This record gives sequence, structure tokens and C-alpha cells, in this order.
Amino acid sequence: MTPGQRIRQLANLINLSTPLGALIARLSGSRLSQGPRGLMIAAGYSWPLPHAAAFTMGNVVLYRAGSGSAGADARLLAHEEKHSTQYAWCLGLPFLVLYFACAGWSIIRTGNPASRNFFERRAGLPAGGYGGTHYGGRI
Repeated sequence: MTPGQRIRQLANLINLSTPLGALIARLSGSRLSQGPRGLMIAAGYSWPLPHAAAFTMGNVVLYRAGSGSAGADARLLAHEEKHSTQYAWCLGLPFLVLYFACAGWSIIRTGNPASRNFFERRAGLPAGGYGGTHYGGRI
């Protein structure tokens, strides 16, 4: 790991976003494993929300996919890793409030939660699975 990745890992541990992610993984029956660059991969997330194929809580990336394919898409993992860094910059759980405010703004502007969401745009919309006809091409 790079020094920056170690700092992010420690920051997200201290700000409690990674412990919350691990708790959600455990409660949802997801299987946790060590991932690259200080991330943890939680495979088999099955709760109904959020609807995404993957989402991040601190340094824990939760995937709907099973253990065999969770974390295998390098572009999606890089997108989720950027969200992990955003948690650290936002001092942990305040990221959630800021993220949902940006999602609301995006819905007002475009009708979807990602196209004008600052955090999704910074993480890379195409890598996160946003774009194409699902979002009306208004990225």
C-alpha cells in the first residue's frame, strides 16, 4: 500500500466509517475478505437498498456479486475506492449526509441521483455504471 492508502485506511477506521461498513457486511450476511490497496471486499450483499451493484462504507466495498466475481471489475473497484477516499476527506459519516444532499440535487436537476452528484462525478460516472440510456445521456 502507498502512504496515502495507509492514511485513508487509518482515517476511515478512526472516523468509524469502516467499522460501520464491516457491521453492515456482517449483518447482511456478506462474506468479508481482504482486498487490494487497503480495501475490504464484502461479497453477497443482499439487502434491497441501495440498488447499486456495489457501494462503499469507509474502506469496505459491498458487492451484490458472489465471492467469485466481487472485486473482479477493476473499473468498478477503482470507482468505489474513490468513494473510500471521499469518506476520509469528509471525516467519515458526514460523507453520507453530503452524498445524499448531492444525490437530491442531481435528482432535481436531471431526474437521477448520479449525473449531477459531485461525489459520483469525481469518482467517475462511467466506471460506476452510470451513463448510457439509463441516465438519458445527461452526464
